[in-house]
Order: sequence, then C-alpha cells, then structure tokens
Amino acid sequence: MSDADTKTPFDAEAHVTHMQAVMNLPIDDAWRPEVVANMAATAAAAALVLEFPLDDEIEPAPVFVP
Repeated sequence: MSDADTKTPFDAEAHVTHMQAVMNLPIDDAWRPEVVANMAATAAAAALVLEFPLDDEIEPAPVFVP
C-alpha cells in the first residue's frame, strides 16, 4: 500500500472555508465557486509533482540552463 492509498482526498471546499477563517479573508459568495475550483486545480497540479518518483541521491541543478 502506498502513501497515496492511505491519504484522505483533498477537500477544496473545506480548505477554502478553513483558510478563509484563519486568514480573516472575505470571499464574496459570487466568487466562492471559482475560488474552490481554483484550489482544487492547484491541488491536482501539486499532486502530480509530489507523485513523481525521485531517488534519494537526486539534487537540484545548481544553475538552470534552458
């Protein structure tokens, strides 16, 4: 069983509600669905990055060369 199998799925709605309270951030009701959708999309993109396997010996490149 991998770590991904044991994790609770990300709840974008609950996260937005929590962070709104923590940050005392007003979110207009008309914008709330878009904020939640953006948070869900950001979490999905982050999951792709975090799921990529890296060896323990891998180190970041000292200089970016395109």
